[in-house]
Amino acid sequence: MVVDRVARVSEPLARWGFELVLRSLRTFGRTLQLATAAFTYLVGDLLKLRHPWRDTLQQGWFIVSVTAIPAVLVAIPFGVIVSVQVGSLTQQVGATSVAGAAGGLGVIRQGAPMVTALLLGGAAGSAIASDLGARTIREEVDALRTMGIDPVRRLVAPRLAAMVVLTPLLCLLVIFMGVFTGYVVAVGFQGVTPGSYLSSFAAFATMADLAVAIGKSVVFGVIVLIVACQRGLEATHGPKGVANAVNAAVVIGVIAAFGVNLVITQLVSMFLPQKVG
Repeated sequence: MVVDRVARVSEPLARWGFELVLRSLRTFGRTLQLATAAFTYLVGDLLKLRHPWRDTLQQGWFIVSVTAIPAVLVAIPFGVIVSVQVGSLTQQVGATSVAGAAGGLGVIRQGAPMVTALLLGGAAGSAIASDLGARTIREEVDALRTMGIDPVRRLVAPRLAAMVVLTPLLCLLVIFMGVFTGYVVAVGFQGVTPGSYLSSFAAFATMADLAVAIGKSVVFGVIVLIVACQRGLEATHGPKGVANAVNAAVVIGVIAAFGVNLVITQLVSMFLPQKVG
């Protein structure tokens, strides 16, 4: 009897778990299809000189308006935290001369790309998902399909172009503010000389580190955008569905960015090990 009860309880759970895995795989497949179609339309329209630049500029300005000021406000305390922690550790071990390298590399390699991903997911991704979700429940997307206009080409491709162009600039802004704040804290409050800070930073930091950070930020931005667009275009059940789509876009986009960051960091450490310049 115990075995029968266990079987009756475990069978629905197994069926539910199997269906959950299938739904997740279907959603992942639709997301890949959306990403492929968006890149195909973007490249094709650019080559044919048919890309809607006005929409791209509008979406670019929108992304800048919701992320630029938060990026500065997040980068400043982030730079202070990194500088304080690194400075405290280097002072304890008597290695204040490498404070600039440790703090600067921490900001460039990990801090700036992840701050960019969080800002894009929390600000730009949520706004894009809510905009497309509202259009979907108002049947504007269906109206575009009825008129023979592909919503991916009309709505997703311009946002993708704006994201690819602006994400490196946002990452550079975070890097500049983080490194500058770390420099001010180290020199002004921790007794580190400006020369040793700059020399250690120049000895360890390379253009490869900057390129990797910008590349990671672009990948994170694309992931956040595609997830937000997919959730927005598939929103259902009225305003509640839009709210669920926004929540899912933020959570899934940020988690996916963190997971991809883990993979990229491991690959970079394998093929581009740290060297003293």
